[in-house]
Amino acid sequence: MTGHRAAPPYFCRMRNALVVSLLFAALSLAACGPALDDRERAAEAAYPPQGQFVEVAGRRVHAVVTGQGPDLVLIHGASGNVRDFTFGFVDRVKSRYRVIVFDRPGLGYSDPIPGGDSPRAQARALRAAASQLGVTNPIVLGQSYGAAVALAWGLEAPDATAGLVTVSGTTLPWPKELTSQSAVIGTARTRATLAPLIAALADEADATGPLRLVFSPQRPPAGYADFVGVGLALRRDTIRNNARQIAALRDSLMEMSRDYRDLRLPVEIVHGTADRIVSPEIHATPLTRRLPNARLRLIPRGGHMPHHTHPGEVIAAIDRVARRVSQR
Repeated sequence: MTGHRAAPPYFCRMRNALVVSLLFAALSLAACGPALDDRERAAEAAYPPQGQFVEVAGRRVHAVVTGQGPDLVLIHGASGNVRDFTFGFVDRVKSRYRVIVFDRPGLGYSDPIPGGDSPRAQARALRAAASQLGVTNPIVLGQSYGAAVALAWGLEAPDATAGLVTVSGTTLPWPKELTSQSAVIGTARTRATLAPLIAALADEADATGPLRLVFSPQRPPAGYADFVGVGLALRRDTIRNNARQIAALRDSLMEMSRDYRDLRLPVEIVHGTADRIVSPEIHATPLTRRLPNARLRLIPRGGHMPHHTHPGEVIAAIDRVARRVSQR
């Protein structure tokens, strides 16, 4: 892919061996299909949709709408769903903003869309859903992967967007090719078999370690793991969709970032200095220089989830955008 560094031969051989081994393991797990069906139905029963559905081009988009005031759109990160924001954060802002929280296409309860690996395509679908909900000139906040979708929203509709907030945002192409599990699962050849394997081997209890890493150096709030619906993220289709989106993100950001200089909306960038998932040095600080009307707030010792660990900082960023919009 354009701009990627070539992988050394030993890495290619090692990755191919891993893929072959996992494919054989996945095929041997075919009998697990009914058990996975039962587990996925149980997860959906335990964590049903919290909001309403809007149809866009024949695909459902799940949205939670609450509160009153100027429109504020919230877009979650990778592997997530609306519950990441409805766990406490929405309650903190709904008295002053009309809050619209979307499941991104292919995640939570929103259907996948054609071309949905692209943040721009996701932004177009969510904008169409927002229009049906009567959303006008919103502040759009995106966390982690959702920040790429928020920026795409602004690029696609600069005259119909009040401003943007990125929180721990993945916003610029990183230096090295993505070589994680998601990059392997994201290939068309392996998605169909590896996703069931991961779903079969994973367990909701396994989420404890990753959640600690995501929140590090802070801790997940009490009750977060039980509320957010880890089982929803472990559904086979969700694993496939999430992995494919992550694997395509770097190339999407290479294309999007060429247009950042033209994005003149008020933008507030919030990022923790101790974020172990998305580097502030690669994403937050350089983004401030790319955007002509951006301001950066670095949270000392903050991790990847400041909307939970430092909600006051994130709310202050939203309020700053609102004030900047009113002063224009």
